[in-house]
Amino acid sequence: MAKSSINVDNYQRTNHDKYLNLALNLIEDISREKNMPISLQKGQRVSLEKVAPGLEAVLVGLGWNINLTDSGADFDLDASVFMLDSNDKIVSDKHFIFYNNPKSPEESASVEYLGDNRTGAGEGDDEVILVNLTKVPSDVEKLVFTVTIYEADQRGQNFGQVENAFVRLVDVKTKEEVLRYDLAEDYSIETALIMAELYRKDGTWRMSAIGSGYQGGLEALLNRYQN
Repeated sequence: MAKSSINVDNYQRTNHDKYLNLALNLIEDISREKNMPISLQKGQRVSLEKVAPGLEAVLVGLGWNINLTDSGADFDLDASVFMLDSNDKIVSDKHFIFYNNPKSPEESASVEYLGDNRTGAGEGDDEVILVNLTKVPSDVEKLVFTVTIYEADQRGQNFGQVENAFVRLVDVKTKEEVLRYDLAEDYSIETALIMAELYRKDGTWRMSAIGSGYQGGLEALLNRYQN
């Protein structure tokens, strides 16, 4: 069933962590940022400490629009997060975060998938992921944020039929959009995208705007990151 926005009322508020509570409120009022964010270009990297000193928890919002003239079938785009070790491999199967495994395995659940808009309809974020940077386990060196098209081959779909794709970072505490990356390329044959990465360097977190497309959908990404 298609959804045009995240239904916060139905979300199970069983985790009383302060950042999750702030994030749930922020999703309801996410459009009221105070300052213009820094806009990244493909391949650009930036230290989060430099652009937002003291940043602790972020919402990673991913969005897109579907060019309805290009396909008669509904699009189902899914965001996911790969939590990688120092060898760029997923720490365990439980460190692959998506709609069927919405929380990272540690008790603090440092990475949490908050919602799925299956059609990409409407404005704003289509999918949102909460990351508590202070709670990410030390054996996780990198978080990779991806989007794939469900059953792309069967439906004859690819990212060339998707436009205005973006990924953005919002400070949970201040509700300010800190960083944003708008993808500008035409991915005419790709069915999987690596949008961005958060990674550790010299004891601080950084963001990298990736924008790399792959054929083969989710399976291609799993083959890339699994041991």
